[in-house]
Amino acid sequence: MNKAVRIRAGIAVAGTALLVGGLTACGGDKADAGTDGGTGKADGGKAAAETAHSPVEAVKAAYVKTAAAKFAKAELSIVGADGKTTGQSGTKGWYPSSHDVILKSEKPATRSIMIGDMTYTGLAQPRDGKSWMSMDLAKDGKPGVRLNDDPAEYLAMLLGQEKLTHVGAEKTADGVDAEHYRGSLATADLLRADESTKVMEEANRRYLHEAVKHITTFEVDLWIGKDGYPVRADTVSTDAEGMTKTTAKFSDFAAAAPVQAPPAGQVVSLDDMNKETDRKLKEADKTLRDAGLGGLDLGS
Repeated sequence: MNKAVRIRAGIAVAGTALLVGGLTACGGDKADAGTDGGTGKADGGKAAAETAHSPVEAVKAAYVKTAAAKFAKAELSIVGADGKTTGQSGTKGWYPSSHDVILKSEKPATRSIMIGDMTYTGLAQPRDGKSWMSMDLAKDGKPGVRLNDDPAEYLAMLLGQEKLTHVGAEKTADGVDAEHYRGSLATADLLRADESTKVMEEANRRYLHEAVKHITTFEVDLWIGKDGYPVRADTVSTDAEGMTKTTAKFSDFAAAAPVQAPPAGQVVSLDDMNKETDRKLKEADKTLRDAGLGGLDLGS
């Protein structure tokens, strides 16, 4: 999921392929002859093997298992449309979307906590003894819509996608044994729904559709580990602002500690901070005017 707290770590490419289970028949022509001519080997064996590696079924099974896990550890590297690289390291949660991560960029690292629409940012300098600033991402009482770059979200985007192909069994770059799947999708693909997507709650599906509408193309390489959880997703997403490349690694499903908000006594809201800043500016303006120095240009 990268503009959408998205977080975007986003996603996109193009290309469709027939389902290739990474399976090769043993014996070449003999296998074919056996199917037709009585070696006892039927097409059913090959069909069963292909079904076992069906991307649609694999993603559906991984989604159901991941959705139940609720939390996992995550490590993200994101190259934005501006060419700058940012990163996230910590815990991701889903339903509701949440995170407790260290945000990395050319600026000093910052801790960020998000639960639903509430975000909490660690302050470099405490304000009135409080070390966290809160901000509500909802607008006019409506939930904010954004991508979260969590494993359930990546799988949800791929539910029912028949353009997804099975590359084969392999080790990830980190040495994890996994099944590798690849796909290239467009906006219409991301918005489609079929029987597979019905494993999602309707409210979550509607939310996801709103969050991906800005994406024009989406490329993804997905690795699902032997335990059925996604361990890595390399994505390229394109929208009106350009291309975003994301590498996301996941681990410790259902073992990561749930995301929790900072203690209320340690939190100051962005609105209160702005009000305090406005108050101090007005006081400074009055002091300057009283001294005959013209005051500050505070606008209307």
